[in-house]
Amino acid sequence: MPSFKIDVSTAVVFVATAPAPKLVSKQTGERAVDRETGAGLSTVGLLISDEGEGNLYQVTVPETGIPEGLAPGTPVSVIGLKARDWENEFNGQKRHGISFRAVSIVAGA
Repeated sequence: MPSFKIDVSTAVVFVATAPAPKLVSKQTGERAVDRETGAGLSTVGLLISDEGEGNLYQVTVPETGIPEGLAPGTPVSVIGLKARDWENEFNGQKRHGISFRAVSIVAGA
């Protein structure tokens, strides 16, 4: 599916939840990895505020693109943020949504 760039150049961005490993399976604990680089993936909650509206997004980022010690409340810049729609079927139920992915996060926006 295609992905779409998101311009956050005028937004104020803060870390809402600290990075956590993205898992392929909670049962096995297998961590998701980037298909191109093999780097482990993490999910970071970001509060993005622009033009008077703020939203919380769960953004997937390669662990190589996350600075150490990234904590809630830290102002950050997001590099290469993209959105992609997804759809799947599990146990006869269709699910759909939008996933967010970034190349990296830089502390101290």
